[in-house]
Amino acid sequence: MLIANRRLRSVDSAAEMQELVLNAGVSELPLTGDIAIIAGELENLRGDPADHFIVATAIAYEATLLTADATLLRWRHKLRRHDAKK
Repeated sequence: MLIANRRLRSVDSAAEMQELVLNAGVSELPLTGDIAIIAGELENLRGDPADHFIVATAIAYEATLLTADATLLRWRHKLRRHDAKK
């Protein structure tokens, strides 16, 4: 969706971007019912509902969230984050 809305540049398509990311060693994580519950229970996080799923996935897997989204970087939570702009 970010590619289609021109918020994320891609080589040619979302499928090609996925291939590049996976070949770089990034792992895809499934969206489960447990993650959906965490997403629904996030406090003080406003914005895009998709961001809630992304954050909840990072929390569930104890992963570091890589983002350039200022709202997610400022959000008060113990979630590990890395600013993608740096």
